[in-house]
Amino acid sequence: MLRGISCILGELMDKNIVVLGGGTGQSVLLRGLKRFPFNITAVVSVSDDGKSSGKIRQELNVPAVGDIRSVLISLSETEDVVEKMINYRFKSNGDLDGHSLGNLLLAGLTDIYGNLSNAVLQISKILNLKGEVLPLTDDNVVLMGKMSDGSVIEGEHNITLSDKKIEKIYYKVNPKVNKSVIKRIKDADAIILSMGSVYTSIIPHLLCKEIIKAIDSSDAKIMYVCNVMTQPGETDGFTASDHINLLNSYLGKRKIDTVITNSKKVSKKTQKIYETLEQKDLVKIDSKNINIEHINKPLIKIENDKIRHDNMKLALEIMNILVK
Repeated sequence: MLRGISCILGELMDKNIVVLGGGTGQSVLLRGLKRFPFNITAVVSVSDDGKSSGKIRQELNVPAVGDIRSVLISLSETEDVVEKMINYRFKSNGDLDGHSLGNLLLAGLTDIYGNLSNAVLQISKILNLKGEVLPLTDDNVVLMGKMSDGSVIEGEHNITLSDKKIEKIYYKVNPKVNKSVIKRIKDADAIILSMGSVYTSIIPHLLCKEIIKAIDSSDAKIMYVCNVMTQPGETDGFTASDHINLLNSYLGKRKIDTVITNSKKVSKKTQKIYETLEQKDLVKIDSKNINIEHINKPLIKIENDKIRHDNMKLALEIMNILVK
């Protein structure tokens, strides 16, 4: 038994995992993956323009740093201490009010070292990361949304707040993709599209021709960890297959090989809370319409009526897929 476990761990040490995403979903996934001997690269979208990140972008002309901050915390080997420090938000009657210490630190290091990639590299050394964090681009990108009524909305924050159905997402100006991102994708054994906001966290990666070309030239297995809940204004009424089809429409020749969904039941009470307070519904798992490898297992935990992926169980399923 021990010899079998040793062999599996030995196999995993050679696996290069690239996780594309941004925000809470990517961070949750990374917290589980870092417990295994994977070579992890987290590629983070940088189009957020709300709250602290938005103010910093406007004032300092740097890419969004908020999602980068969250991912750095999730991969840190001293996560508890780092989270308290990096997530600390100033409370004042002045310009610092609402800004997190981590966002300001990343913005300052960007100015010192010339771009966000160099800033992330420097802070990664300090935080002792279990993996590598790469911003998708060092450009100060603006996300655009063409809506179903023909209107065009500028900015990720405004797109997210809109109650109109999204027809298409694109960049105002196409960004220059980080060269290290392309290299990691080409060398990957697995490319994981993380759970999270499909239109504003995952698809921004797939809008870049260089990314699609790298994925097409890679032998990596392409996985998608499907959301448990729909995203208001983005994926209302979406089933699991709808999520897959949407992402595949932005991918190139290579499409999703494996989808991971949750089978654990959610009480009517918890569902009602999400429907009422957040306008979110459970994503229906329409297995009959899923024609790829489909892993459907109980992968969430519910505490105080809050639904969260169990990062350890999720990471174990990804491990099982990679050692088959």
